[in-house]
Amino acid sequence: MISKENNLTFKKILLDWVLPIVAAIILAKLINAFLVFKVSIPSESMFPAIKKGDQIFVTKVYNISNIKRGDIVVFDSKELNDMLIKRVVGLPGDKVEVKDDGEVYINGQHLAEDYVKNHSEKTGAFQVPEGKFLMLGDNRSNSLDARYWNNPYIDGSDIKGTAKLRVYPFDRVGFVR
Repeated sequence: MISKENNLTFKKILLDWVLPIVAAIILAKLINAFLVFKVSIPSESMFPAIKKGDQIFVTKVYNISNIKRGDIVVFDSKELNDMLIKRVVGLPGDKVEVKDDGEVYINGQHLAEDYVKNHSEKTGAFQVPEGKFLMLGDNRSNSLDARYWNNPYIDGSDIKGTAKLRVYPFDRVGFVR
C-alpha cells in the first residue's frame, strides 16, 4: 500500500522533473521539424565564410521567393544524393557566366563577390530555368559545385533552409555571411 506521503513525493517528482523534461523534448522536436536544424560542414568548399567542422543553425525555407542572390543555403542534391551547402549565385531566369579569370557575370553585369577568396579556371555559361537556382561554393578552386554537375540547377523545393548562425567552434560563434 502506498502512503499519502509517497504519493505526494511521486507527484512532486513528476511535476518538477518528468513533465518539464518531456515538454522540453517535445518542444525541441517541434522546433527542429518546423523552424531550425543544425548541419555540420564536411568540406572547405565554402571557406572562408564557413570552415570544415563548423556547425551551423539553418532556418527552414517555406517561401522560395524570399531567397536572394548571396544567400547561403542547404539543399538536397538529387544528383549527388546528398545535402549540400552553397551560395545562391543564379536566380530563376538569370543568365550566369563564369569567365576564364573566375569572375561571375549575371545578365551581363559583373557580380562583386567579396566572399570569394580562391578562383578556379573552371568556366561555364548557365541559363537558370524558372523555379530553379544556381549554386556555387565560395572556395571556387576547392568546390564541386554547379560548374561540375550534370544538372547544374537546383529546384526551389529542394532548398531546405538558409544558413544563419555558426554555433561551433565556440571561438567563431556568430552570424554566417
